[in-house]
Amino acid sequence: MAESFVLNTGARIPSVGLGMAKTEPGTVGEAVYAAVKAGYRHIDCAPAYRNEKEIGLALKKLFEDSVVKREDLFISSKLWSGNHAPEDVPEGIDTTLEDLQLEYLDLFLVNFYA
Repeated sequence: MAESFVLNTGARIPSVGLGMAKTEPGTVGEAVYAAVKAGYRHIDCAPAYRNEKEIGLALKKLFEDSVVKREDLFISSKLWSGNHAPEDVPEGIDTTLEDLQLEYLDLFLVNFYA
C-alpha cells in the first residue's frame, strides 16, 4: 500500500488515517495521542461528533511534548449539512480551527447527510 497519495494541489495525504467518531468524553483525546505516537499522521475530524475541542487539547499536547510538529500531520474536518449556506462557511471553518487549536486545516470537506 502506498504511504501517501498526491492531491491535485501537490499536497500529500497519508493513505491511512484515524477517523474520529462520537465517543465518551475523555477517550478521543487519548486515542489521538496514542495514534500519533504510533505513527498515524492523518486525523479526520468532524464538528458533528462534538469532540473537536478534546482533539484540539490532544494535538496541543502532542506539539508541546515534541511528539510531532503541526506540519507533520494532515488534519481534515467537515462542514456539516446544516451549514452549507455561503454565509455559514467562514463561521464553520473558524469554529473548527478554534476548537482544534489550529491555524489551518489541510482539508475541509463538505459533508452531506439527508
